Amino acid sequence: MNNSMKGAVYLSLAAAIWGGLFLAVRLVVGVVEAVPLVWLRYVLALGALFVLGEMRHVSWKIQPKDYKLVLAVGLIGQTLSIVTQESGTLLTSAQTGSTITAATPAFMVIFGWLILKEEMTVRRILSLLMATVGVLCIVFDPDNFQMDVLGGFYLLIAAVTWALMAVILKLLKEYSAITLTFYGTLIAVICLAPYALWWLAEEADFIAMSSPQIWGAILYMGIISTTGGFVLWNEGLLYMDASVAGLFMFIQPIVGTILGWCILGEPLTLWFWIGAFLIGAGVVTVIQPNKKKE
Repeated sequence: MNNSMKGAVYLSLAAAIWGGLFLAVRLVVGVVEAVPLVWLRYVLALGALFVLGEMRHVSWKIQPKDYKLVLAVGLIGQTLSIVTQESGTLLTSAQTGSTITAATPAFMVIFGWLILKEEMTVRRILSLLMATVGVLCIVFDPDNFQMDVLGGFYLLIAAVTWALMAVILKLLKEYSAITLTFYGTLIAVICLAPYALWWLAEEADFIAMSSPQIWGAILYMGIISTTGGFVLWNEGLLYMDASVAGLFMFIQPIVGTILGWCILGEPLTLWFWIGAFLIGAGVVTVIQPNKKKE
């Protein structure tokens, strides 16, 4: 399997896992607020990441020259992006949350071009346009339009900050994906702890939180989504340019919408299938081998 296909597999799996994340967030609506929800999933993830890192004998050492970049990953990606993502999803739907944040690739192309000096090719632009139109078909479906202005604003911030984090990670490619995910998560846990602990002590309804649905959702977010998803995504970024890797985020709305339909009863319409086809076409276009230099 060549590097391009390896990257495609890792990124596709990560995006599919994150599509399920939006359903998990919707299952805790009204029970856990966004900040303590993120904090709880990250506390679980830290333990899983440490065990995984020890099993794979990764190096935990970060060079002093890269401290600022690792800090930026934690603050921009694991803290600001995830908190705004979950805040927006709590206010909208699994479908809307997964599709708006799947607009991340548009910003990754821009940041990749500005920061990493990645080439802006015709194929990449065409793939991005097809996938973006597909997302718009799903989000602005006239037969199933659901939008909360504040929720949409949060999700847009999540998309921009996630794209910036993804580009920064390309500058740290000499480190293990597990190591970077661990430290980014640790930074987020520290930043979010004051409010999360206050909320758990003063506002939490532990009877409601004790239901299997709530803990099942939190376990999914912490162990599978944060640990598995982040590691797979960071690993995939090692094999592809940020602008190309970002296109795999468009798999999120397909998984998120189907799960929302199956479990939450959120409707599926013709516009969803049109959008899903365009998203798939955009991803396939960008990973097709080309004998000429892109």
